[in-house]
Amino acid sequence: MTAELQNSEPHRRTRNDHASETAEDYVEAIAQILEAKGTCRLIDLAKQFAVSHVTVNRIVERLQREGYVVTEPYQPIDLTRKGKRLARKCRERHEIVYRFLLAIGVDEDTAAIDAEGIEHHVSPSTLRRLKELADQRG
Repeated sequence: MTAELQNSEPHRRTRNDHASETAEDYVEAIAQILEAKGTCRLIDLAKQFAVSHVTVNRIVERLQREGYVVTEPYQPIDLTRKGKRLARKCRERHEIVYRFLLAIGVDEDTAAIDAEGIEHHVSPSTLRRLKELADQRG
C-alpha cells in the first residue's frame, strides 16, 4: 500500500463511521424506547434527540428504506429483524466501551457521554481488546 493510501484510510473510515452513526443511534434509541414503553413514536425520538419532528421523520424514512424499521404514517415505529440485530450490536459495543472507560477510572457520567461517541469509531479488533481489558478489571 502506498503512503498516500495509508494516510487516506483513516479519513475514509471516519467518514464511513459518521455515515452510519445516525442510523445506529436511532435504531438503538428505538429499541430502548420499545423496551421501556412498548411503543415508539416519532415524538419520542424527537424528544430524545432534541430535534424537530421533520428531522426525525426524514431519518425514519431513511431507516425504513434501508430495512431497519417499519412504520406507517401516524403509526408507531417498529424494528425489523435487521434493525433489532443492529440495535443489539450497538448496545453491546456501547456497553463494552462504557465498561472499559469505567475500568480505567473514568467517572460514570463522563463514561456514559464519551462511550456514546467512541462506540461508533472503534474497530472490531480494538473493541475486542477493550472488552478483554474491561473484563480483566471488572
